[in-house]
Amino acid sequence: MEEEFLLVDTASGRTAVRADAVLARVQDTELTKFHAELAGTQVEAATGPCTSVVELGEALREARAVLAAAAAEVGVGMISRGTAPKPAKQPIVSRSNPRFRRVLDTYAGVVEHYEASGCHVHVGVPDRETGVRVLNQLRPWLPTLLALSANSPDNGYASWRMVEQSRFPGSGVPPEFSGAADYDARVARMVACGTLVDAAQSFWLARLSSKWPTVEFRCADAVPTVEDAVLQAALSRALVHVACRGDGLPPVRDDVCAAAVWAASRYGLDGAGVDPWRECRVPATALLDRLLEHVAPALAERGELALVHDLVERRV
Repeated sequence: MEEEFLLVDTASGRTAVRADAVLARVQDTELTKFHAELAGTQVEAATGPCTSVVELGEALREARAVLAAAAAEVGVGMISRGTAPKPAKQPIVSRSNPRFRRVLDTYAGVVEHYEASGCHVHVGVPDRETGVRVLNQLRPWLPTLLALSANSPDNGYASWRMVEQSRFPGSGVPPEFSGAADYDARVARMVACGTLVDAAQSFWLARLSSKWPTVEFRCADAVPTVEDAVLQAALSRALVHVACRGDGLPPVRDDVCAAAVWAASRYGLDGAGVDPWRECRVPATALLDRLLEHVAPALAERGELALVHDLVERRV
């Protein structure tokens, strides 16, 4: 799991370009690695593989504590939020990293002040063909995971991060793929067209890792608490387990999925969502209930059903 955090000046409340200073004060462990991000106002903590939500929670809690202490040492605060309450006034992207420089050259003004932070879950799958089948079956559920995580209120939206992310080419629910070769061909085509920097990059809300046998969930905003992050992880893993067995649900249309993502970013759980099968507006909480019903057997098998229901009740 990966969590991205924003660094803020405690006096002004604006984000502060102090990532290098903070990262210089932390050390990787067997459990967690710390990384720079595109924005110099942002740091990331990435856990290693975890097999239980208890183990994951411990790793996330430790990582947050380590980064917060390092931030305090350099005189800044650290927040877990999808977008900055007060963005930095200065440019935030360093050109010293060659890949970051290519990203800035490619997307120009879209990334010059892009400070969106996410909570990313990576779930292991046996192989890439299985991963593609999983992606196809995740499509209807990704907007609900976004709505559940919405934590970047601005301009009337529950998730302004998703609005900012939608400016990148190919953002949103991934299309359906016929197999791994089709997936790789589509990514390669976007690289050839110049809309992606390389094959490791895409802006879909779920994708295959370019390095590991995992499905990456990239739909959630950076969430306020470790418990919120654990909830995203438990639901994501359960969705993958159900998909690996074949969930038997009918396919959904691309345009309806796009409508569902927009509704999730606009309202979160506090308003209407879009039912991707009925193709109409329904309460977002009804979609969450359906997701919980869908994954209940997988959660029960791992002894996580009661925990997840408790975490959902706290969130809702």
